[in-house]
Amino acid sequence: MREKANLEFKEKISDSFLKTVVAFANYNGGEVLFGIDDKGEVLGLKNLKEDAIAIENKINDSIKPQINYKIDMNCKEKIIRLKVFPGEEKPYFYKSKTYKRNDSSTVEVDSLELKKLIVEGQNKFYDSLSTNIDTYSFEYLENKFREIVGIEKISLDILKTLELVDRNKKLTNAGNLFADKNNCNLIDMVRFGDNQNTILSRIQLKDISILEAFDKCVEKYKEYYQLENIKGPYREKVELVPEEAFREAIANALVHRDWMHNSFIQVSMEKDSITITSPGALPRFLSKEEYLNGQISIMRNPIIGNIFFRLSIIESFGTGIRRIKNAYRDSRKNPSFKIFDNSIEVKLPVISSADDLSDDEMIVFKTLENRSLSSSFIADETGFGKNKVLNLLKDLIERNYVIKIGRGRGTKYSLK
Repeated sequence: MREKANLEFKEKISDSFLKTVVAFANYNGGEVLFGIDDKGEVLGLKNLKEDAIAIENKINDSIKPQINYKIDMNCKEKIIRLKVFPGEEKPYFYKSKTYKRNDSSTVEVDSLELKKLIVEGQNKFYDSLSTNIDTYSFEYLENKFREIVGIEKISLDILKTLELVDRNKKLTNAGNLFADKNNCNLIDMVRFGDNQNTILSRIQLKDISILEAFDKCVEKYKEYYQLENIKGPYREKVELVPEEAFREAIANALVHRDWMHNSFIQVSMEKDSITITSPGALPRFLSKEEYLNGQISIMRNPIIGNIFFRLSIIESFGTGIRRIKNAYRDSRKNPSFKIFDNSIEVKLPVISSADDLSDDEMIVFKTLENRSLSSSFIADETGFGKNKVLNLLKDLIERNYVIKIGRGRGTKYSLK
């Protein structure tokens, strides 16, 4: 038996356990076992009843507000089990400080985490809190509602109904994000070359409506990851990364990210993938498995999510991960999802190179990855005849996968 995030051992009764009690009450609850040393060895207590009363008095006298807990005595092993339940009036304080668990240790929370606890204790969401901003415009939002919903003008009453403006006519945090001008860092998009040491272009979307940032982000995606193949009189769109998956990943990042962090959503655009990293861990009480399976959705920003839903940017709450996965249903490659303590990463691989190519075309395609080669060299590498290689290259060029470089004997071929 060892100490964990929700379990701590105390050899004897001292005030130090009160910090851990505060941490348990602030978050997911936990237990403190008295009469057990740090190694998990049961040493026992001399007077269970007196120690139990001392524990109760220390908690009641030192922790504010009052927490919900239970004390049990194990007379056989002479230990006391203190069970602390998650509180509803967080944050809880001991000597004017509040705490959280970091693995098996108890640490003081920083100012940002304290703000989160205060919001949670008020049973509110960050995007619903009021600001002091009373000068604003919503032209971009109004144009979207006119185009998609059919509402010609967004009145003050509609803004209040959408919870973008409070009853005092001041913006909520959600309203600040949807306003035409704000002070928010939204999306940082970087287009890399052959590796991350080479930056080809960069655009930082900030101080604009969250909807405008979403649209600009999709435009930049189309610039790099959508092609047009010409087949006779027709043009055929080719998506190197499924647009549905990209739109859903960006929308999810904007709707579910932690906006208390005024940092950018990072979009890394590389030859073989797009990686979207959004600030903030999973919402509390949502497990990694539930997130990945799309079983339930715990909204961190319900006002933002509601407007994205009204504008048909997201389909419905909790379906984002399933829709991203579904966009890759016919592909040999799959998106990946990583969950960290302070961020969530979604990686969307380029799939056109693995989707609609024949086996022989795929061999030539793979041979050309990250290099430019002559048709003779390709023939030697693949074992195909020279004429077959030229025919395959011609088809790949017509379909916009390969480009021809140079003329005559110096002709080489490269992936586009």
